[in-house]
Amino acid sequence: MTERLASNDASFVSQWERYKERANQQLDRVFSELPAGATRGLGKAMRYSTLNGGKRFRAMLVYASGACFGASTRSLDAPAVALELIHAYSLVHDDLPAMDDDDLRRGRASCHIEFDEATAILVGDALQSFAFDLLAEQSKFLNATQQLKMVRQLAAASGIAGMAGGQSLDIFATGQTLDQASLQVIHEKKTGALIRAALHLGALAAPDISDRDLSIIDEYGRLIGLAFQVVDDILDQTQTSKQLGKQSGADTAMDKNTYPALLGLTASQQYADQLVQSAQQSLVKLGRDTDFLHQLAEFTRFRDH
Repeated sequence: MTERLASNDASFVSQWERYKERANQQLDRVFSELPAGATRGLGKAMRYSTLNGGKRFRAMLVYASGACFGASTRSLDAPAVALELIHAYSLVHDDLPAMDDDDLRRGRASCHIEFDEATAILVGDALQSFAFDLLAEQSKFLNATQQLKMVRQLAAASGIAGMAGGQSLDIFATGQTLDQASLQVIHEKKTGALIRAALHLGALAAPDISDRDLSIIDEYGRLIGLAFQVVDDILDQTQTSKQLGKQSGADTAMDKNTYPALLGLTASQQYADQLVQSAQQSLVKLGRDTDFLHQLAEFTRFRDH
């Protein structure tokens, strides 16, 4: 995953591992604090679906954005965990037979295969409400105004104006031929909305964040969110199921609209390059230490799963 970047900057890889470890520790903590008996049944399936590996990319964006704007690490734990819970819920529901019908997730059986379909539906429901419960919980590190802004940001990014709306558009567009503008709308919602939200939540944890800074970090998020999806489409064509940890070639098999299908593989790779470069250029306007965010943009382009 980080091999290409490792040869260029060991400090990036070291910071990546620190953020990933913290996210995993915080996820483990919140699950360990569930009520007695919750480790069985639904609670067990929730834990299975969340603590099953993963890059923790969205949590990493929360930590990286917050650090850029001077937020304390402890103030970023709740929003980072909330993002990962929402993301986990989306994957559980994406894998369902009525959606993308995938039996494999992160190299292991999907939730509905390991447990059953009804449990998987409830896991998604419970993870979503758990995320907002944690984000709204009384905190020593965030004030009520910050929390309210975060709750609204994550709700908008998760719902009809964001991820769920994008998923719906994607389903209805299956089997049709879209132009690039229409495809971009789908993926800016389906994939990009949570990525943008992660960066917003990190910034909102800062003691004093300006509208200008939020606008700049949002533009960076929009560009890397789109790049992330373009690369997802490329990887679906070029990697094996073992490399991806999920079924490769699934988009083609389901007649999904993808960037390689629309633009061709080479043009899609060039488009991803352009998006990443534009994202990196947008960071210059912040006038802050954005090295880690700069390299996170590069990671979206050169990741292998």
